[in-house]
Order: sequence, then C-alpha cells, then structure tokens
Amino acid sequence: MTHQKYIMIIGSAALVSWLAFWLVIDKLDPFASTGLALALFFISLFFALTATFTIVGFYIRVWFNRNEIYYDHINVSLRQGILLTLIALGCLLFQLLNALTWWSGLLLIAAITMIEFYLVAKDQ
Repeated sequence: MTHQKYIMIIGSAALVSWLAFWLVIDKLDPFASTGLALALFFISLFFALTATFTIVGFYIRVWFNRNEIYYDHINVSLRQGILLTLIALGCLLFQLLNALTWWSGLLLIAAITMIEFYLVAKDQ
C-alpha cells in the first residue's frame, strides 16, 4: 500500500472522529450522564487529535525531508501525534480536576518529551 493510501485512511478517520466529537458536544448533556459524556468526549477527541496531528506531522516531515522514505515519516508522525494528543488531553484532564497550573502543564510536557527522547534513542 502506498503512503498516499495510508494518509487517505488516516484523513477519513480524522473526519469521522471530528464528526463524532461534534456529535458528542452537540447531543450529550454532561449534567445528565456525566460518566458517559466525559468518556465519549475524551475518546472522540483522542482519535480526532491523533489523526489530525499525524497528518500535519507527516506533511511537515515530507516538506523538510524530501529525499527520505515516506513510511518512516508515517510511523514517526503517528507516534508523535499520539504523544501530542496525550499532552492536550492531560492538560484538559488537569483543567477538569482544577489542578492545571503552568508548572503542572510544563511537567506533563517534560514527561512526554522524555518519553519521545527514549523512543528516538531506542529507534537508533
């Protein structure tokens, strides 16, 4: 399968995920079903942000590194998309718990950055 097919599949997943996220925001009342609404909110936002960050990261990598293998860009972009999504959802969760401060957000970013450094070193 070519890299364009992978990107098309991820793009389709992004559209479906953003549609699901919009439906969760529009149709579910968080005061009526708190657990279900929050779970669906975070799950749909996770998939939507992951797919979006993956596509954006892939095209940024292709733009900067034109003469490399595209499949490596897809794998790295997916990994970094997941990690960026974990940062965003972690900050949202901290905000939900009224525990988000500038230093707790910075510690979350530092922890995810250390995980990325470990994975990059492991790949080489």
